Formats: sequence, structure tokens, C-alpha cells
Amino acid sequence: MHRVCPGLDVLKEEYRKKLKGCRLGLLSNQGSLDLRLRSAEAVVSEILPGQLKALFGPQHGHGGEDQDNMVETDHSFDPSLHVPVFSLYSRDREPMPEMLDLIDVLLIDLQDVGTRVYTFSSTMLACLRAAARAGKRVVVLDRPNPLGGEIVEGNLLKPELYSFVGSYSLPMRHGLTIGEMALVFNRVFDMGCDLDIVALKGWRRSMIWQETGLRWFMPSPNMPLPETAQVYPGQVLWEGTNISEGRGTCRPFEMFGAPFLDTASILKGLGDKEQEGTVLQEISFRPTFHKWQGQLCMGFMLHVINPATYRPYALSLALLREILNLHRASFSWKEPPYEYEYERLPIDLILGDSELREGFDKGVIPELFWNDELEDYLEWRKPYLLYE
Repeated sequence: MHRVCPGLDVLKEEYRKKLKGCRLGLLSNQGSLDLRLRSAEAVVSEILPGQLKALFGPQHGHGGEDQDNMVETDHSFDPSLHVPVFSLYSRDREPMPEMLDLIDVLLIDLQDVGTRVYTFSSTMLACLRAAARAGKRVVVLDRPNPLGGEIVEGNLLKPELYSFVGSYSLPMRHGLTIGEMALVFNRVFDMGCDLDIVALKGWRRSMIWQETGLRWFMPSPNMPLPETAQVYPGQVLWEGTNISEGRGTCRPFEMFGAPFLDTASILKGLGDKEQEGTVLQEISFRPTFHKWQGQLCMGFMLHVINPATYRPYALSLALLREILNLHRASFSWKEPPYEYEYERLPIDLILGDSELREGFDKGVIPELFWNDELEDYLEWRKPYLLYE
């Protein structure tokens, strides 16, 4: 199998000389591993001894220990490296000036999952802004998009719905690596950040995670497998509803449901095209925490049979359509707060277009009308692409 070389390993072999003598900060977590499964902080402290002055962690903590949305992580201290560990998912969600005073260069090594609402890209954007203000350099150690970089899907986020789960007008499945997103953000927000990307070696845009030869280590507690990332661009929308997205089970996002679902009738309403590339297995489950905790839920296990033809966003919207057709009295949209938004509905932030939700409310089920928008997006993003 082809072996892709992450930016962290390229840093070791080729880029390290550019950082000699610099005081370094590192934004990473438990998924930031090299080819030998060593942590980013261990690698950086080994190849540039004494230069690592601060660690930073995104949502769920530097060690990935905190489960749910809006569960804040405290600042801490790393006793082995003798450096502070600053949480960027606490009272502040960007590095404060006093944190950046400790460093000259901020290294960012995070595994994104290829979906607009995943918060690591918003944390990176906050770091770029803060670093630009403070005159600090940022070096992003790139990692593969586990969904590949060719297929894109969904409507573009409307600017009035920018939030921590959507910081720019990207489609739900955006087809960018985190390094490419950094280039986008630096340009479209005109930040002028001193930015460098340590590119992957051996990655092609057609590759999904299973073709990279890399080991998966969950970048967040409810992203246990690359298969979770495959379904996430659609299945994340259940976070904006009273349907369980499978938190509290062993297969979050692949499993979903609620006590009131008539799964057989839902399946009958789906078109063959909508289910292409997948099998929806009818199951029951009892979440150990989160929505419907301890209650028996009827739902589905989503099996991806052909990633090339499966369209996660389209399928989950079709499932939402059928659930509303059958269970409008039992179904509800989740109320705020959601990811530090206290007024706007979570589903609007997730879908990125309030007209979609309004259509569902009126019984006007939206057509998937954004193909022209996606064609324009694919052309627009070309200057930012690092890989062919």
C-alpha cells in the first residue's frame, strides 16, 4: 500500500533547519503522530531540543480527554517537558498575547476530517489571526484529508451564519487539507500572517484515508475510525436535532436514531440514488450518555460500501426529509446554545443556510440545488491547492 508522509515527518527530515534557534509553540493533540506513532511534542522536542516553550490544545483537550461540545478544557502544565499547556477551548478560543510572548513560531499539527463544521479549522483560523497581530510565524504541518480532495459536496456556508462551526463559505465536504485551508484563510481574511506549510509527501487528491497507508488515531473522542469521518459530513446534522447521532455508543455518527423512529417506513421513502454506495442496517441501541441516555432507540447503522458513489450530505438530508414526513410531532430542532452560539439555531449553523431549515419546517423539502455553486467553488479553490 502507498505510504503517505505527514508534514510532521517532513519536518524531521527536511524543514527542521529553518526552525533552529526559534522558541516554538505547538498546537496538537493525541492524533498528531509521526509514522512511528510518536507524538508531535516528542518529535519536536527531540529534533529541536530545548526549543519547545508552550503546548496548545484544541477542542476536547490536548490529550483528547473531554467528550462533548462546550465541555471546556483547563490550562495545565506538562511535567516532562516543563512547559505550559494552553487550552484553546476554554474561556478564550484563541491564543492570548501573553501566551504568544513565549514563542517565536507556532507549529500547528492537527488532523482535520474534511467537514466544514469540525472545529479544528476555526481554532487554526483564530491562531492565524492572533499570530498575525503579534508578528509571529505560523508553520502548519499538513495531514491528509481523510475523505480525499476531489469530491466536494453541499451548499456553501452563508456569511451571516459564520460561527465556530463554520468560519468561511466552504461547502460541507470541502476537499481541502488543513494546510490548504490555512492558505485560504490567510488570503480571504487578508491577515498577512507569516505562514508556511510543510506539505505532505506522496498524497494525491484522489486518496481517501484507507489508501494512505497511515494509522488512524482518533482526532476527537467521537471520531474513532476513518469510517466515522466518511459519514460525518452528513451525519453531523443530527447534532442540530433531537435524533441521537450515536454519542454514547461504540460507533458514533455511523449509528443514529431515536425511540420514536419507524425505520422500515423511513427506508421505504428513500430513493435508490440517495442510498447509493451505502447499506442502512436497521438496529436498536441504548446510548450510555448524551441524547436519549439509557432509552431504547430505533435507528440505523450506516455501512459505506462504495466511498466513490456515497454522498453523505445528500443521504442525511434525505433521511431528515423522511423523518419529518413520518414523525413531525415527535421530532424537534435542538435549541441553543451550541458551540458558543446562544441565539441562532444549531441546525442553521450546521447546514449553513437557514432557508434549508425553513423549507423543512414548511414541508417544502429542498432539492439539492447547489451543483453550479460547487463548480464555481472548485474553480475558485485552485490557487490554494498544494497537491494534484
